[in-house]
Amino acid sequence: MGIFRRSGPDSGEPERAAVADVGELLLQGHDMIQQTAAAHAERWGLGSAERWDLDQTAAILRWTFADRVVEAPAQLLGLYSPSDSTWTWAWASRSVPASLSVDSQVVRSWGEEHGLGFLVQPSAALTNEQVADLIAVAFRLSGATGLYRGPADSVVAYMTFGPVTIRPNDGEEEHFTIAVQ
Repeated sequence: MGIFRRSGPDSGEPERAAVADVGELLLQGHDMIQQTAAAHAERWGLGSAERWDLDQTAAILRWTFADRVVEAPAQLLGLYSPSDSTWTWAWASRSVPASLSVDSQVVRSWGEEHGLGFLVQPSAALTNEQVADLIAVAFRLSGATGLYRGPADSVVAYMTFGPVTIRPNDGEEEHFTIAVQ
């Protein structure tokens, strides 16, 4: 519904190329999210933790289970408020340290290069489906190997993450990495 329109006047062929690029990223991103989520869920239980925390200073995402703790380096893409349908990019939020918004900056830069306003606007009114599409494009551009949708009070934090460290309460530490192409 309109978030995939180029900003500015109609520019013909380059516009079609940018829309084709973002369309391909969208499809790839949704596919990658689905595949990486399934792999993380199967290997260490993504989506079934008792609690999750984001250490903004260290940029570490932590999931706590009864028998283990799982950690990964993380980046915040943005925040979505379902109550007023507002999306805000991490790079635009004063409460997010710059070191935690690197992936969202990558997306912003790509949007600027390709004239895609929805990737460079600090915030926007979007539906859940539009946010899912935005996240798919962002996930593909970021090169991350995991995505977490963390509910918190009245907002949902969308975070990318990298290689995972699994620390069982009574066992040896393990590492899990997904190779994304």
